[in-house]
Amino acid sequence: MDMEPVEYGIIGGTGLYEMPGFEESARVRLRTPFGEPSDAYVMGRLSGRRVAFLARHGEGHRILPSEINFRANVYGFKILGASAVLSASAVGSLKEKYVPGHAVVPDQLVDRTRHRADTFFGEGIVAHASLAEPFCPSLRARLLDSCRSLGVQAHDGGTYLCMEGPLFSTRAESLLYRAWGMDVIGMTNAQEAKLCREAEMCYASLALVTDFDCWHPDHASVKIEDVLRILGQNSERARAVLAAAVASPPPSEACFCRTALTNAVVTRREAWPEATAQRLRPLLQRLLGEGEKP
Repeated sequence: MDMEPVEYGIIGGTGLYEMPGFEESARVRLRTPFGEPSDAYVMGRLSGRRVAFLARHGEGHRILPSEINFRANVYGFKILGASAVLSASAVGSLKEKYVPGHAVVPDQLVDRTRHRADTFFGEGIVAHASLAEPFCPSLRARLLDSCRSLGVQAHDGGTYLCMEGPLFSTRAESLLYRAWGMDVIGMTNAQEAKLCREAEMCYASLALVTDFDCWHPDHASVKIEDVLRILGQNSERARAVLAAAVASPPPSEACFCRTALTNAVVTRREAWPEATAQRLRPLLQRLLGEGEKP
């Protein structure tokens, strides 16, 4: 693209639809081979770094979790040049120690979604990237350091259970997830983590607790008015933490996230369909080398 590449992508979740503090900001709309992203990317400098911000649910919160075009969103960050993506997301707590208003920086996830595209591959090119560590350790450390420096109560690690939504859990489901040892529950991080890994971009999430789901005896149901009140408070914290986190350079090329496709593509090069190879060109270019085109 005819613009300076960004270093970071930032995905804003429920309650975080804009990112104040950008310098030289501009709105860029993209079309990708996977369709249109959730909204325009807001491009500019934040904390001295080139950053692109995207509202996950679109301006005005008009896109359901199951309707988000995760592939287009992540592909857009890739072609804009990002090597690292930070996200903020609202979550329910499945343990008493995660109190509404706290932040959790998860290190694991469990995917319980059913209706979502969550890979760039297929249609003639097969790849199996490792997701043993779904969140980038370097970016996780960056978020935690930023939380500590700003006095934000943050928990290091935890398992994020990604549910389908848009309805909240039944009590039986909530109790089941607690029995499994899950820590927080949300509706978006699984696809973002998987697709960022395939795109060889580092990814980490700032999970902001809004409620106790419905397992807690003193919070028998999730009330949207209570969630929205906490969301407003969490959004201010998230903006400050994310701005602090991008002040340092993204993780280096030595990070395992940046080489996730090495040995992951199992389809022989001569068997790649031309149309699929062209669609995946931004993801595959490092494997091919600068001189070769898919």
